[in-house]
Order: sequence, then structure tokens, then C-alpha cells
Amino acid sequence: MLNRTIFLAVLLFGGCVGTQPLAPKSVESQPKSTANAKVFEEEDTLILFGLRAEQLKEYATAAEVFNTLYISSNKKEYLYRSLQNDLVATQSQNVIKRVDEVLKGSKDDVALVRVKILALMQMERLEEAKNLATNLLEQTNEIDDSLLLSDIYVKLQKFDMAVKYLESAYAKDYSEKVLDKMSIILYVNLQKRADAIAQLETHIRVHGASEIICSRLIAFYSYENNIDGVLATYLKLYVIKPEEDVAKKIVQIYSYQREYMKMMSFLEENGSDDATLLQLYANMKDYTKAFPLADKLYKESGEIEYLGQSAIYEYESAKNKSDKELLKRVSQKFEKVVQENKNPLYLNYYGFILIDHNMDAKEGIKLVNMALESEPTSIYYLDSLAWGYFKLGQCQEAHKVMQKVFMYEGANDSEVLLHRDEIEKCLKTNKEVKK
Repeated sequence: MLNRTIFLAVLLFGGCVGTQPLAPKSVESQPKSTANAKVFEEEDTLILFGLRAEQLKEYATAAEVFNTLYISSNKKEYLYRSLQNDLVATQSQNVIKRVDEVLKGSKDDVALVRVKILALMQMERLEEAKNLATNLLEQTNEIDDSLLLSDIYVKLQKFDMAVKYLESAYAKDYSEKVLDKMSIILYVNLQKRADAIAQLETHIRVHGASEIICSRLIAFYSYENNIDGVLATYLKLYVIKPEEDVAKKIVQIYSYQREYMKMMSFLEENGSDDATLLQLYANMKDYTKAFPLADKLYKESGEIEYLGQSAIYEYESAKNKSDKELLKRVSQKFEKVVQENKNPLYLNYYGFILIDHNMDAKEGIKLVNMALESEPTSIYYLDSLAWGYFKLGQCQEAHKVMQKVFMYEGANDSEVLLHRDEIEKCLKTNKEVKK
């Protein structure tokens, strides 16, 4: 029978509850009851209370409740759950006592034997745990029991023995979780770093990449500052996990290595970061690829910056920059851009096109002056203004502005020098006419 305290708790904690996983990995594969029907009236209510106690991390209470369920129903799953809660509550001595009372010297119930081993490990009774785990492994030959025994050897700091049992377990079905644990012991405890990495790489070559193996390799390569190894592993991981966070890591490494062509190829293949790809195209002056990508980004995001970039890259990519249809398309883009965005780059660029192609020099000068309000010392904006006055035939005014250009660093740009020469010719011609 339940005592009054537990009955009171049932009333207090009634309502919506959830489950919380408790079992250590070595006892997860506990047997299930074949009879789902209630054995006694209060069974469902007590289950809810036990689960609620686990939620509240009141594991000693949960252990008591599930033990009551076991006693009342004789269902083994309640016993396992009760013992698991006792383990979490570090009631190791109680776990051992209870298991021994049930087993009575038998080892037929391997789930209970595993629980006892875990309790012995909690109490640092490692030799007893090792002997019991060795016998258990001989009986079951299961991978989880190899892992359990290897954990004991790790605690005993007998790392070679731990690896021995893990190697035996790995040979059975090439389990990734076994290999992962083995690689950690090799790398960290035995300082056999090359061996650890070689085993992980061999597994990938023979059995293919997986998230757990790639993640472990990345950790090892990162510790050794082996950037090439990290990159190669991320590329393998991306094949099986083509997610944004993995792609970003790959792009970051390519950027760090300044492998821009490889970065560009990667981004072109997977389309994971078109914004970065656009920047690469622009940096490499591949405007033919840049402007349609900028168009695509504008359509997807609605960000006016992309439309401005599209206008610039389309114009720069054209073989014939005086083509009327080209100038019409580019002008339409710029008209929309400068209405919404007063970025001086776009104001100057559009203004220069209007000036240079004799489309509307006065409007072009107006736009360039707006750009100069933000950046009054820009030699490129001043050059555009001087060129605008030149196109209007105001060579003296153009000359005054051009003199300002050569007050600043960078005025040796080829186009700026060309404009200067044309303005100088205009001044000379005007003086000769006046004579």
C-alpha cells in the first residue's frame, strides 16, 4: 500500500504531464511488458505521478512510485524505471541491494545486471564492476556491453584495454558510436592522434561519411590547426548534410585561405549563399554573371541595393555601352533605385551615365551634386561633375572642378586623366577662338 504522503502528492500533481528520458544507454533496451491492461485500479494515476516526479527531477520520489507500481503489478518495466530513477538520484547502494534481492545470484536478467554495474561504477567499486561487465559481455556479446566494459577500463585508466574492447565491438558492425568513443581514447588518453584520425578517415572511405564521424574529425583537425583537413571534412559533411551552417563554414575557410575560385565554384554548385557569390563576382569583375544574380536577389528579397548593383553590373558587362536598349534598361533600374535609396554610389553612377551618353547632362549634374553632398572629396564624383560641365560646353567650370580632383590622392585613374586631357583641349580651343 502507498503511504499517505504519496497519496497526497498524487492529488497535488494531477493534470497534464510529460515524460523525461532517464535511462543510461546501457539499459535503454529494457524489455517491455506484453500486457498493457491495468492490473490494479490506481495504476494509471501512479504512472502519471511517477512521470511528473521525473519532470520535477524528484527522482527518489519517482523511484518509490515506480517500485510501488512494480510490487502491485509485477511488471518488470516498472522495476527498471524505478532503478533508473534511483541511479539518477545516486542511490547506488540501494540499487545494488534491490537488484541482488531480485536476481538472487542469477544473471538471467541482463538489464538488471547492467543497472548493477552502473551502480558499482557510481560507487567507484570498479574491480567488481569490471568483473561483472566482463561476464556479462561473454554472455551477451552485445555492443552496448562492450561500451560499458570500455567505460570501466577508462575509469581504471587502462586505456589500452578500453580500446581493445571497443575494437572488438567495432569489428562486429562498424558502429559509428563505438568508433567515435575509440577515437577519443586514442586521441586524448593515449596521445595516438595520427591513429585516431586514420581510423576515422578509413571509416569514411570504406563506409561513407556521417555526421558523427565528420564532427569528430573536424574537432581533431581544428585542434591541430589543420585547415585543409577541416575543409576537406566539411566538404564531405556537406554532401550528406547540405545545410546553411555547414556551407558557411566552408565559405569561411575558403575565404581564410583566399581560395576565391574554389569558393566561387562551391557557391555556384550549391546556391547556399548567393549574396557572397555576388560579392565574389563583383570582386573578380565578372559582371556578366553578377548582374543576373543581382536581379535574382532583388526579386527574392525586394532589397533595392540589389537592383542598384544589377544596374551597375549590367552596364559594366555590356560590350557596347552605347546600346540604346541597354541604356534604357539600366536607366529604368537606376530611376527606381535613386527614388528609394540616396546612396551616393548610385547617384553618381546614374548621373555619369546620363552625362557620358548625352542623355541628360543637366539631370546628371544634379545627381552627381547630390552624391557630393555625402562625399565632397571623392575624386570620382568630382570627375563626373567636371565631365558634366564639359558636356554642357562649360569648359572653364569643368577645369575648375578638375583642379580639385588633383588635390586628392588617386587622381591618376586612367579615365580621370582622359577627362582632364579633353577638358584641357576644350580650354585651349576656346582661348584660340577668342584670339
